[in-house]
Amino acid sequence: MQAVEISEPGGPRVLQLTERDRPAPGEGEILVKVKCAGVNRPDVLQRTGNYPPPSGASDIPGLEVSGTVEGTGGGATRFAEGDAVCALVPGGGYAEYVCVHESNALPIPTGFTFAEAAAIPETYFTVWHNVFQRGGLKPGESLLVHGGTSGIGTTAIQLAKAFGAKVIATAGSAAKCAACGRLGADRVVNYREEDFVEAAREATDGEGVNVILDMVGGDYITRNYAAAAIEGRVVQIAFLHGRTAEADFSQLMVKRLVHTGSTLRARPVEFKAGLAAELQEKVWPLLADRKVQPVMDMLYPLHEAWRAHERMEQGDHIGKIVLDLG
Repeated sequence: MQAVEISEPGGPRVLQLTERDRPAPGEGEILVKVKCAGVNRPDVLQRTGNYPPPSGASDIPGLEVSGTVEGTGGGATRFAEGDAVCALVPGGGYAEYVCVHESNALPIPTGFTFAEAAAIPETYFTVWHNVFQRGGLKPGESLLVHGGTSGIGTTAIQLAKAFGAKVIATAGSAAKCAACGRLGADRVVNYREEDFVEAAREATDGEGVNVILDMVGGDYITRNYAAAAIEGRVVQIAFLHGRTAEADFSQLMVKRLVHTGSTLRARPVEFKAGLAAELQEKVWPLLADRKVQPVMDMLYPLHEAWRAHERMEQGDHIGKIVLDLG
């Protein structure tokens, strides 16, 4: 099969098209003939040598795919050959075939293209776990989303609104702010021109925000504490501004805050299966009705995966970047 491998740690051009052996599904797994693969920030980190794949995972980048079931391993009965699926994988997505445990795959929502379906798993699994499980966002509460036009951000805005929350989003340009507004954000902050702490307080009548989804880190940490409400929850999923910072931890005590975080890739199959089951029950009906949907940015052929990484690193994208394998 054709696949994109990382020839050595470095810039986008180290992504090279190569030939690999087609994988064989193991116990409980399905073999997916990949139609499209999502591109995500962890792929970029892996390419630069800063996010190695977990033990047992493929060294080929790619954490989400859509396609058709080509074969099944022993005991795999959830899907039949030919079924259209999307799946969260621990690696191997940038390839013509990938194996995944059947419990980590889901049927493609009704009416969705393969490109749209490939843009779902990584962001929807991540947002569901971090905003609704770890963050405990409830109807009537408020959510502050940093990076509102990223794949994670566009998903978080839509899901939070769908489940009855008030959403404040940050973005870095007028066009990106407008995109957040179209997705339903109640207040959008251009972080280059406004202080998101003050804006968040104003938008919540001085009470502060109940849940903050942060992928920035660095100097945002203390500012997140200032923007948070009493009993607020800050959920950390990345560190674009750095993983270390000076912070006023007295705010954790005074406001009784919870600052938590998570990574998803290395979690056990069983944990991801639980997320998949919740998503199919609670979110898949919203997708089928187009009440929420992935925001699509650009589609690139597999051999131009390096261009997809360039676009992600440039930071101009709004929504999801996807590879098309035809």
